[in-house]
Amino acid sequence: MKPQKVRALVVDDSPMLRKSVVAALRRIDAMHCVEAGDGGEGLKHLTKEHFDILITDINMPVMDGLKLIAAVRQPPLGLKIPIVVITTESDSKDRDRALALGATRYMVKPVQAPEVIAAVKELLDLP
Repeated sequence: MKPQKVRALVVDDSPMLRKSVVAALRRIDAMHCVEAGDGGEGLKHLTKEHFDILITDINMPVMDGLKLIAAVRQPPLGLKIPIVVITTESDSKDRDRALALGATRYMVKPVQAPEVIAAVKELLDLP
């Protein structure tokens, strides 16, 4: 029996950072990644497709990561999926705000691939 695909949505306005996170996540067996360049695009994906985890930046055009987190957690979506924030914002106020809105984990850039992989595996209870 084939392992079921795990679906991750990676939202960041930097194509280079998105690609590095996706490259890290693809080291996890059965991981399928979808990319979005801002929170608005990410929200469109979330309303149309199932995802097991959301990884987002905070500072983005159109819709920032904090607004995206709020939209994911509140009705009509009200999703319970883990949300990992990967951002340059290191101030504790930003961290506290993201966690209060419903982020599950908060990581400050630069992050290394093993850190991202470990966080995702832990949050999704993957081997």
